[in-house]
Amino acid sequence: MTDTAAPAVAARLSTLDRFLPLWIGAAMVAGLLLGRWIPGLDSALESVQLDGISLPIALGLLIMMYPVLAKVRYDRLDTVTGDRRLLLSSLLLNWVLGPALMFALAWLMLPDLPEYRTGLIIVGLARCIAMVIIWNDLACGDREAAAVLVALNSLFQVVMFAVLGWFYLSVLPGWLGLEQTTIAASPWQIAKSVLIFLGIPLLAGYLSRRIGERRKGRDWYETRFLPRIGPWALYGLLFTIVILFALQGDQITNNPWDVARIALPLLVYFAVMWGGGYLLGALLGLGYERTTTLAFTAAGNNFELAIAVAIATYGATSGQALAGVVGPLIEVPVLVGLVYVSLALRRRFTQHTNQHLPDDSTLRTDSPR
Repeated sequence: MTDTAAPAVAARLSTLDRFLPLWIGAAMVAGLLLGRWIPGLDSALESVQLDGISLPIALGLLIMMYPVLAKVRYDRLDTVTGDRRLLLSSLLLNWVLGPALMFALAWLMLPDLPEYRTGLIIVGLARCIAMVIIWNDLACGDREAAAVLVALNSLFQVVMFAVLGWFYLSVLPGWLGLEQTTIAASPWQIAKSVLIFLGIPLLAGYLSRRIGERRKGRDWYETRFLPRIGPWALYGLLFTIVILFALQGDQITNNPWDVARIALPLLVYFAVMWGGGYLLGALLGLGYERTTTLAFTAAGNNFELAIAVAIATYGATSGQALAGVVGPLIEVPVLVGLVYVSLALRRRFTQHTNQHLPDDSTLRTDSPR
């Protein structure tokens, strides 16, 4: 896209798209103020749950993920599963580099705060299976690749989360002569998170495309149906942000220094993981779309699982739980910023995928792209 074309493209965007950072900032502020000014709101929101799953957060995530997963071309997934460079790179970043990096940052930057340090290590173990879908879509990444990598993360999460938790919280600190701790995370608890936050919207998206194309045809599905449901992805995102910030608004505003201490290693973590994913994708010649997908799937985390595990193991008012909550509060504005950095870097890439980006690709919710 040329510089002269950019203003014309921006003018064609909806109000929701043009001012996306403003809406996200407003949602964050609104959540903080609601949590601070309305007595008992956080307790009321926390009480609306089913088997340990927050229903308001679940609702927001499902609304957010469904439109994006409905846009995925499931008949093209074989082009992703055959890309061994992408799959192996994602596994390396997510399950080797990510947990090790968060462990190192937590010990280096929070040596005197064991509760927060443990909470951050748990965040590093919970690889993203939900919100990364929308960051990738906003940055015009490869939707099919995102679906495959998130599914791959989900399988590894069920198998490896508890094992890596035991290793990074007990075994490795023991080898290094550091303080040891434990983690309580059953395979069912992890599988439940995967089934709810990925399985439901993935199945709904697949059935929507399958049934819609069969009954109305692909042209109707992509030009009529997808533009109608597209904006709901961002509605769900904004709703989720308000709920997240409202749940911890009082605690965040009462402990700003603690939040700042927790935020610093998270900022470094997100920057290194995203930058490392981008650098690796560029070196491997994956092209813009798949490099973007690799970077965002590496940088994101499954905050719902991390918070649930921290609360189950250490309690809802623990420092570990606070660290888990601060994770998405830092992740949201940082990854929104990285969406725009990614779009700015788009011109530096030579496309190597079969599906090239059109000249007017941008943060559009009214187009199937």
